[in-house]
Amino acid sequence: MTAPRVKLDIDVTREKLIAVGLGHAADTLDPLLAEAVQTEMPAHVFLDRLLDAERSGREERRIKTMMKTAKIPTGQTLENFDFGFQPAIERSRIDTLATGAWIRNAEVVLMQGPPGVGKSHLLCGLGIRAIQLGFSTQYFRFDELLTALRADAHLPPARLRSRKYMSSALLLIDEMGYDPMSRDDASLFFRLVSYRYGRGAMIITTNKSIRDWTELLAGDEVLATAILDRLLHRSHVLNIKGRSYRLRDLEDALKS
Repeated sequence: MTAPRVKLDIDVTREKLIAVGLGHAADTLDPLLAEAVQTEMPAHVFLDRLLDAERSGREERRIKTMMKTAKIPTGQTLENFDFGFQPAIERSRIDTLATGAWIRNAEVVLMQGPPGVGKSHLLCGLGIRAIQLGFSTQYFRFDELLTALRADAHLPPARLRSRKYMSSALLLIDEMGYDPMSRDDASLFFRLVSYRYGRGAMIITTNKSIRDWTELLAGDEVLATAILDRLLHRSHVLNIKGRSYRLRDLEDALKS
């Protein structure tokens, strides 16, 4: 009769945990109780382990939810970036960026380099790390960002500020520079940069060097200067040169 009664008591405890919003702790209750009995775990250690399970579960759920809303491409993390293949990238600089201090200071990371050298991978990796650190993050390819800016061009400032590309602590802008902008698009991009200046951090990847930005921004030197002045004021510029990862993978496939 004792075992069924114990089982009933555990079920009641589990229901109470769920009722007060501790679902992850409820899921861990059975195996943790079994371990506690087997090892004669002190009550305070058992409680601490139960609370750790709840905290870890909530953190995992938070990251999963934020990754989904941020729309960062999956699979490209800092942990699986091949620094050995790309010696032009100083790992110490990436490790410093991975602390997130620059995000708190609303600074800009500008990654320049030809296609295939790992710019997008690093952008995604730093974006994922930002989410892990608790920063709201949003990813856009540059053409997608321009589409959103055009759609919202008529909005008053009060409504515009609620858009994720304005309000996120970190805005990721990938693949800028493949097509020159019209004068209207360049003006919309200037509005974005001006609003986020001093308010929110950004990472921008581009295949264009800074000296080519005037051409990229509809040939408007004044506008290009105004944008770069804000982007470069408090920035981390990474010039990435080297072999293309995609060409390396193709070469490896041809050899096999």
